[in-house]
Amino acid sequence: MPFLIVLLCMLVLIVLLTWGKLNAFIAFLVVSVLAALLLGIPADKIPASLQKGIGDTVGGLLSIIVLGAMLGKLVAESGAARQIANSLMQVFGARYMQWALLTAGFIIGIPLFYGVGFVLMVPLIFSVVYQYKLPAVYIGLPTLAALSVTHGFLPPHPSPTALVTQFNANMGLTLLYGLLVAIPALLLAGPFFARYLKHIPAAPSPLFQQQEVNETSLPGKSNSFMTALLPVFLLIITTLLTHFFSEGSAEVKRWILFAGDAQIVMLFALLIATFTLGVFQQIPVKKIMGIYADAIKDIAMILMIIAGAGALKQVLADSGVSLQIAEAMQSWHIPVLVLGWLTAAIIRACVGSATIAGITAAGMIAPLMVQAHVNPNLMVLSVGAGSLMFSHVNDAGFWMFKEYFNLSIKNTLLSWSVMETIVGTAGLLGVLILERFV
Repeated sequence: MPFLIVLLCMLVLIVLLTWGKLNAFIAFLVVSVLAALLLGIPADKIPASLQKGIGDTVGGLLSIIVLGAMLGKLVAESGAARQIANSLMQVFGARYMQWALLTAGFIIGIPLFYGVGFVLMVPLIFSVVYQYKLPAVYIGLPTLAALSVTHGFLPPHPSPTALVTQFNANMGLTLLYGLLVAIPALLLAGPFFARYLKHIPAAPSPLFQQQEVNETSLPGKSNSFMTALLPVFLLIITTLLTHFFSEGSAEVKRWILFAGDAQIVMLFALLIATFTLGVFQQIPVKKIMGIYADAIKDIAMILMIIAGAGALKQVLADSGVSLQIAEAMQSWHIPVLVLGWLTAAIIRACVGSATIAGITAAGMIAPLMVQAHVNPNLMVLSVGAGSLMFSHVNDAGFWMFKEYFNLSIKNTLLSWSVMETIVGTAGLLGVLILERFV
């Protein structure tokens, strides 16, 4: 019976989000209250359960996601992202322009949120398409695949960051494993798959045909690369130092753990960027703070969605149904990593949002992961891969790609939707392979 109640609540959530067009945060709260009542939580205990779920989930994520948004916004607004793309196009040359844009998308996609990276990279893609007379989908899809991969697999993006917290994983190790899984998935879904898309007709908007950019106003190349990738470098270095000094003095280990905490890493990276991409580029401090304020507006709803999902997760935990679901799932004889991926994939297909799919699946899978002693870092990547599966007409990314490239629904399904499915499937295979070595 509890399992059927949870299933009913998931269906109600899907209906509210898709047919009802309800705000995701409100939908999560409504379903959380409904689930609490149906699962027998006393009415006077429900508000406390919701508050605990929201507080526990958002508390550890708020500073990381907000600081990451600020850094990404500054990288875009200062011109550093444009400088990275231009530099890579010069290095790779006209013959390997697809690889230049793909690499730029991957590097830029690490600090930038998906929507910002999409809008930023599309004009660059179209300028190359017009200049070199290349097929738009063939050139553009690998770049957007890179943005999708970073969005689903790599912290400090909201979904993997939230999953790290829910599964009690290590941010640095998740990033390291995520890079190992993301790169092969990107190569398959990007350049390899794009070879079969040269024939797809696309008519990108002439709005992007002429791109006049004052190159002298852009930050330097080294400055742009180092600042954008500084959080990645710091997380990887401190993670390696933690293992290297595992037998060292307690005092040294404490300082390494402090320096490697994701909040401290993001704060340090943002402070450095404030000077290297802001003050030293003659951008007034007031304008920099305005950029940071705009960044918070960009991710406010993402934070609210994560908070709402946290409330539902806590209701399932407080009612005891999470453990019952975990025990029931154990009898299915499906590996937990695959089960997490499958759960996220089903929710993604129904709801459309990768973030909602990943976080909702995590609330259902976390107890089973603990019982089965599955590596939490790999669990983050498995659920992240499932949350990227089969983007179609209920996903905003699907429509952005269709409209920017002026494609038919059929050709968008054949290109964008297949690409996302390849990313999700290759991600799961990469996780299962990696499981044998860690």
